[in-house]
Amino acid sequence: MTSTAHPIGGDLPYRLVATDLDGTLLTSAETVSERTRAALAAATGAGALHIIVTGRSAVWARPVFDEIGYTGIAVCGQGAQVYDAGAHRLLTSLTLDRRLAALAIEKIEAETGPLAVASNQDGLDGQVLAGPGYELLIGSDLPVVRVGRGELLASPVAKLYIQHPGLTDDSLAEAARRAAGDLVGVVMAGAGVVELLPLGLSKATGLAVAARRLGVRSADTIAFGDMPNDVPMFGWAAHGVAMAGAHEELLAVADEVTAGNDEDGVALVLERLFPRA
Repeated sequence: MTSTAHPIGGDLPYRLVATDLDGTLLTSAETVSERTRAALAAATGAGALHIIVTGRSAVWARPVFDEIGYTGIAVCGQGAQVYDAGAHRLLTSLTLDRRLAALAIEKIEAETGPLAVASNQDGLDGQVLAGPGYELLIGSDLPVVRVGRGELLASPVAKLYIQHPGLTDDSLAEAARRAAGDLVGVVMAGAGVVELLPLGLSKATGLAVAARRLGVRSADTIAFGDMPNDVPMFGWAAHGVAMAGAHEELLAVADEVTAGNDEDGVALVLERLFPRA
């Protein structure tokens, strides 16, 4: 799968197909089904472009890209990184101000009590550092390094992850916005994954940068997703498709709901829009 440009015909329903990764393009077994591969191939064969837009950093996304053969441009880290998967090269990379991050954690904990915190280091070699009590709940094989709390912000970071033993993800995200929403962006990206980001950063901002490089507009874009971190992307794209079972915040803004990621939901829509000859 690739985002290499093709001649664009005048009758394409969309010139850009933007897909979230976990819970959307990937099945629960973290693969892309043959049906979905074929539907994407039909779309790109017709002249559309495909771009993956994921909350995963490039480090965490690269093994998946290698496995599914994706060599195009990707938006990673909730928009912080625009990444050339084929060349294994970062085209853009934004970091979270560490002083603001530390202050944000302090203000959130003043409201919620102690948090478990992890940090995503910047760059293509950046690791995910997990502080005491932080338990990764996504991905089957994503590497984390256990460190003390004081080491989480010792080097530049793209974002922080926070967890709380007594609050749901939605409640924690709400409390974090209330306490520190003027310092950092807050997003719920999946089960056990509440993230603190540079203020104003979203999948939409990263996708807009990538789309300009590809020569396409928001009006040319259809987007697929399943979590609240996909809400800005749906707001940017011309048409937003939520997966069955998606978070209620995303369902509230979706233009369409398709089947789940284990029932070829992406393929069902693309087959309708880009039928094979």
